[in-house]
Amino acid sequence: MMKQTKISLLILFLVLFCQNVDALTLKVATAAPEGSKWMHDMRAGAEEISLRSEGRVKIKFFAGGVMGNDKSVMRKIRVGQLHGGAFIAGSLEAVSDNINIMSLPMIFRSYEEVDYVRAVIDGDLKDELEAGGFVCFGFAEGGFAYIMSPAPIRTIDDVSGLKVWVPEGDQISYRIMKAFGLAPVTLPITDVMTGLQARLIEVIASSPIGALAFQWHTKIKYVTNTPLSYLYGTLVIDNRFFKKLTQPDQELVREVMGRVYAELDKINRQDNESAIQAMTTQGIEFVNTSETESNRWQEVATGLNQELGEEGGFSKALYQKILSRLNEFRAGKVSRTDR
Repeated sequence: MMKQTKISLLILFLVLFCQNVDALTLKVATAAPEGSKWMHDMRAGAEEISLRSEGRVKIKFFAGGVMGNDKSVMRKIRVGQLHGGAFIAGSLEAVSDNINIMSLPMIFRSYEEVDYVRAVIDGDLKDELEAGGFVCFGFAEGGFAYIMSPAPIRTIDDVSGLKVWVPEGDQISYRIMKAFGLAPVTLPITDVMTGLQARLIEVIASSPIGALAFQWHTKIKYVTNTPLSYLYGTLVIDNRFFKKLTQPDQELVREVMGRVYAELDKINRQDNESAIQAMTTQGIEFVNTSETESNRWQEVATGLNQELGEEGGFSKALYQKILSRLNEFRAGKVSRTDR
């Protein structure tokens, strides 16, 4: 009887061992605040993956910047302490020179244009990240970035010399702010609130949902109603770790997290509209610029984009592909209006 019991325990041990031998927990860090819609949806996706893989694949998220700024997270990924991260696009410039190309200043006039361009450009950017060694699950819209400030800003002259936050490692944003006459201050996203409180920075450029999620809106009173650039983010996992999963499990993770990011991409646009209403309700004023001033901003932005292209800051061929797509859309829009 005792011998039979030992054999049964041994069999049970072997079964449990075999069930977990291929199990892998992917550790992913992000600056997204705990309790935010982003974290809720990503964690829901992780739970689905764990359930459908019968525990073989788990994703553990570290939210709110607890693993450090984006540069620290990338360093921890390189040494294997972390396996991936959810970043704003500019934080991945070390992986792809072109990843931030859709955030070039003032290339889009509307979300309709964004959608038309992204239909062909998203695939190119995803391929570049994959070629750089990272599995990408698609892109989630952050929305248009607006200048937010304690005093109204209606002209380029109004921003001259003001200290503005620039995300750490985002060279394009740095050049944008310099071109508009602002004084860029580089900070990790987790330090922006502290920077506003200590007046290390006076101005931020953020989407409405970003300003609300990180509580930055409590430190500003005005939003200049001219979109400076388009923001987007992504979730990536280092392929060194991802390829340790079986092929079916890889496909499962791609399916679920790809769906999560597609849903976030859609809902973030709605949430930005709601955020604008919430900020207005709380007394934040959206101020407009004149047509003359808008043209001045656009002229500076266009000049900077050309300059960055000549310097090799991004692929001129990919930039031309974006412009061609925009021209195609705008020509079609004009003809439909005429009819």
